[in-house]
Amino acid sequence: MPTLVNYGGDDECYPGVSFCPSPMDLDGLLPSSSHVDLYFRPSKRARIGALVVFGGRAIEQVCKPSIESLPDECLFEIFRHLHSTKERSSCAGVSKRWLMLLSTIRKAEICKSNRASISQLVERSNVVQKKPESDEISDHEDESNGFLTRCLEGKKATDVRLAAIAVGTSGRGGLGKLSIRGSNSTRGVTNLGISAIAHGCPSLRMLSLWNVPSVGDEGLFEIAKECQLLEKLDLCHCPSISDKGLIAIAERCTNLTSLIIESCPNIGNEGLQAIGKSCSKLQTISIRDCPRVGDQGVSSLFASSTCAITKVKIQAMNITDFSLAVIGHYGRAITHLTLSGLQNVSEKGFWVMGSAKGLKKLTSVTIASCRGMTDVSLEAMGKGIANLKQMCIQKCCFVSDNGLIAFARTAGSLETLQLEECNRITLLGIGGALSNHIRNLKSLTLVKCMGIKDIAEEITLPSLCTSLRSLSIQNCPGFGSASLSMVGTLCPQLQHVELIGLYSITDASMLPLLETCEGLVKVNLSGCVNLTDETISTLVRLHGGTIEVLNLDRCRKITDASLVAIADACLLLNELDVSKCAITDAGLAVLSSSEQINLQVLSLSGCSEVSNKSLPFLERLGKSLVGLNLKNCHSISSGTVGMIIEDLWRCDILV
Repeated sequence: MPTLVNYGGDDECYPGVSFCPSPMDLDGLLPSSSHVDLYFRPSKRARIGALVVFGGRAIEQVCKPSIESLPDECLFEIFRHLHSTKERSSCAGVSKRWLMLLSTIRKAEICKSNRASISQLVERSNVVQKKPESDEISDHEDESNGFLTRCLEGKKATDVRLAAIAVGTSGRGGLGKLSIRGSNSTRGVTNLGISAIAHGCPSLRMLSLWNVPSVGDEGLFEIAKECQLLEKLDLCHCPSISDKGLIAIAERCTNLTSLIIESCPNIGNEGLQAIGKSCSKLQTISIRDCPRVGDQGVSSLFASSTCAITKVKIQAMNITDFSLAVIGHYGRAITHLTLSGLQNVSEKGFWVMGSAKGLKKLTSVTIASCRGMTDVSLEAMGKGIANLKQMCIQKCCFVSDNGLIAFARTAGSLETLQLEECNRITLLGIGGALSNHIRNLKSLTLVKCMGIKDIAEEITLPSLCTSLRSLSIQNCPGFGSASLSMVGTLCPQLQHVELIGLYSITDASMLPLLETCEGLVKVNLSGCVNLTDETISTLVRLHGGTIEVLNLDRCRKITDASLVAIADACLLLNELDVSKCAITDAGLAVLSSSEQINLQVLSLSGCSEVSNKSLPFLERLGKSLVGLNLKNCHSISSGTVGMIIEDLWRCDILV
């Protein structure tokens, strides 16, 4: 017999396995006589992969380990009895099959009586065994309070990684926050991965899904069933999720406090109605670009008497005046409101919302790209919203000077006003609003308002605006010397000044502002290309004792003379940005030699005249620096940069 079997090693055979796949192959081994005595060696386990030759054919025996041959049901039952988190994590690392099986086991399905049965066996065998240290703390390991946060992005977002998170985090505080940004193009996140999280992470409180097209209602069903502590849900670009999934969340996750839905085409009114009916603790709602959501869904969120929503953001939706009327009447708890891209809302909708006087707690409003936002509706909002403190109007082309002045007259509590791309607003409207009416205004921001231009005739200013502390004018090309002179005269108590991208501003136009203000703290002049060292010299001479932040980015006419003036006069300066200025090594030498300068942040990005010679000066300044920007400083070699990084090891350096 051994001569017929071709294999190496011990003489072993595996019981219960046929040598030949077909019984007919045995005919060639046995004699034709009907009485034959055969002798077989004692049975032993065969060597895996042994070759057996029958009839000139070589047949390889492949014998899998016995546990791998078990069906999933048996392995599932075995894994249920792994009480220790460490044991389950170890088993999850054996193979993908084991990992995925372990991820399907719910917390409630883990057998808790396993350790008792083992101890009984130990007692029966009279073996005294000390309980392992890992078992002593296993009860604490299984406590899942949701302390951990995980974020998967792009190619890393797969079902296998989610399964590993579900198994691995259960004994380390429990998963509390999960964010998935994008998905692997070939092995992306599906309902299987979300189900694994639901089974293994009942402590989940925040779930964010962005751009995961393969996740549908089935995944949310499992989340709703297992993760009933869920408080925040963020769904963005999830086309497979519909009202059914959102309804399941509403019915089971009644602790939901925040819901964000963006670009989910299959979510409609029914889902939001379920949220409004069941989630009485909801505080934040944000809906954007969901074409199936209309007035019925939005209004149902606020119609309940127990509505506690405080923050509302509605963008690019097909709602009408009806929804804004409901918000105006029933939004009693709303404190922050953002309305953007509502093309079907008319002037009447905004007028009713403001005139209803139901928004008693509303303090902050942002309205962008809404045709219905006009002078009439703006005035109505000023009258009806008594506690309004922050108002931001963006790209509302029908708001003019008359509406702004009327709003300023009625909005007595307003503290912050931002106007962006409101091209019908002119300098007359700004001056009239500041000088006549807004008593408590502290901050004014104008961004890309093309209607603001210098006026030749002199403007009569009835009174000063002594409450304004912060002024920001950004990329308004018509804002020139006359405009700046008027603002400087009108607002003597300014502390923060931002003049960004104003090409028409000169040294002469800056002088009235600098002389009127009493103590500037933060000054940003980035992009004012016509300012020279004269402005900086005047600035530090008048405000050197108070200024803390100075930004001169892209002011190309600023030279070392400004650094000399800063070194002599600035006592409290901690942030200085001279990126793309005409700064050289000599200016840094003077700055570093000043005993009173204690800079924390210095930006020299794009200063081509700063070279390797500045190494000792930067090291001297680095004693107090926590941030240094050396990007695009091409005259500084890589070797010098390496020495700077080594010497200033406490400083965050950008190169």
